[in-house]
Amino acid sequence: MRRGVFDAKTLFNGPNKYVVDGVVTWGYVLPFFLSNLIANIFGYFLNMRSVFRGKGRKWSLPAYCVILFSLILFTTWLQGAIVSALMKTDLKALARTIAMYAAGFVQLIVLFPLEKYILFK
Repeated sequence: MRRGVFDAKTLFNGPNKYVVDGVVTWGYVLPFFLSNLIANIFGYFLNMRSVFRGKGRKWSLPAYCVILFSLILFTTWLQGAIVSALMKTDLKALARTIAMYAAGFVQLIVLFPLEKYILFK
């Protein structure tokens, strides 16, 4: 990933195996992206049928995937930024846990209303 959103200086303190020539590699982004994508696609169908007992419209899944793609990239960046910031404090032992909870919370506040009030209404 080129510099910008996934800036190696923001995401990591010092050298890291995910940075090659100052550029963050797909080895950092891809595991987060794929695990989130698979879990959320499964959750989409589970929520549609069991939780909200709704019916998806033709445009629901493609719209969900576009929003999900953007959301996963944002929360992947957010986790790295939080970990990088907290590693400089007394909370460094909890940095990854706090980052994971923050990313999960962001996904919750975006996806729950999207599913409940728009997609499966």
